[in-house]
Amino acid sequence: MNFDGIVSLLIACIEWILFINLLIFVKKDKVNIIALIMIALLAGYQTMEFLMCNVGLTNPVFPYIAFLIISYLPPLNLILILHLTKKLNPNKKIYLLFIPALFFSIYYLFLIPQFEVAKCTVLYASYHYPLGDLYGFFYYLPIIVSMIILIIVIPKTEDKKIKLIYKVLLYSTIFISLPVVAGFTLMFAGSYTIISSMESIMCKFAFVYALSLSFITLYNSPFKDERNYFKYLSGNKQWNS
Repeated sequence: MNFDGIVSLLIACIEWILFINLLIFVKKDKVNIIALIMIALLAGYQTMEFLMCNVGLTNPVFPYIAFLIISYLPPLNLILILHLTKKLNPNKKIYLLFIPALFFSIYYLFLIPQFEVAKCTVLYASYHYPLGDLYGFFYYLPIIVSMIILIIVIPKTEDKKIKLIYKVLLYSTIFISLPVVAGFTLMFAGSYTIISSMESIMCKFAFVYALSLSFITLYNSPFKDERNYFKYLSGNKQWNS
């Protein structure tokens, strides 16, 4: 029996369940919408990895789609951080943050035959694709900037609720960055195993980030007020009857 990609299927199922439930129940403000999109992208990537590794969809177009999905996660995360920290100037052209992702989406479109699922395991997948180093630079840069912003604003934040949200995001970002640190450390030691599987491993670690985003969307939604509101309505109905 083939168990390659089975962990991806498990994570995808949980993330899709999170996404559907949050889509129904949380408040639809800018922060929550960005978080929901990110959870959907993470779930979409895990779904693609399962289909490639277990179902056998190894045509180059499928790893291209997988990279297309994850390319928009770092800029979306940076925009989320900028919204939360009130550092997003409405007059700034926010779409400029998506230029690297758009560039690689279009550039890779003409190089799809060069994409390859090099290896599949139960836990992760390895890929071959062009301009890996350049892609990695633009992929990790928004993540690093997001961490720096959070490190700067946390000590200056007095509101306990906002500070908790910042800390959850910071610790989650540090957690998903552990494979990057390990990968580059091993690369300098002569091992390229983790580097070649970095996107896949990071997205596994990003399951924790999906949970953190779920917490933030729930924490950012006025469920307590809604319960009191419905309780109030119920009491009024009984009184009027």
